[in-house]
Amino acid sequence: MKARLDAIDWQILKELQDDGRMTNVELARRVGISAPPCLRRVRALEEAGLIQGYRTLLDEKQLGYDVTAFAMVGLHSQTEADLIAFEQTVQNWSLVRESYMLSGEVDFLLKCVSPDLQTFQNFVIRELTAAPNVDSVRTALTIRRTKDEPVVPITG
Repeated sequence: MKARLDAIDWQILKELQDDGRMTNVELARRVGISAPPCLRRVRALEEAGLIQGYRTLLDEKQLGYDVTAFAMVGLHSQTEADLIAFEQTVQNWSLVRESYMLSGEVDFLLKCVSPDLQTFQNFVIRELTAAPNVDSVRTALTIRRTKDEPVVPITG
């Protein structure tokens, strides 16, 4: 069931996505309510799982991760147990930053970051293609990022 949110809840979510570091007092000011009910609303949104956490977004290139690539993985078997086993294996690969199970010709799409091309190639050859149940791997290196909005679109 989708959450039932009023206009203030939506505004709280939008403001926190834009700046998760603001104080509750500032948030309350921006959404037009006093601080105590604002804090109650934020806690209720957290408890309902609508707010899953707070993160700092880092620039991977400035931190030495010059390669961003995608790996499209096909598995031999797509039984539930095999899918879960692959998902658990992915959790142990630090170069994989995002993983999606897909429908269609590709079973998983992995977003990877690496300090250099050689490190990424070694990961693909030594770990990814060698993993149990992996049938095929296709990779694509990114040229440049053309959009970066890791948030939910909230209008209004």
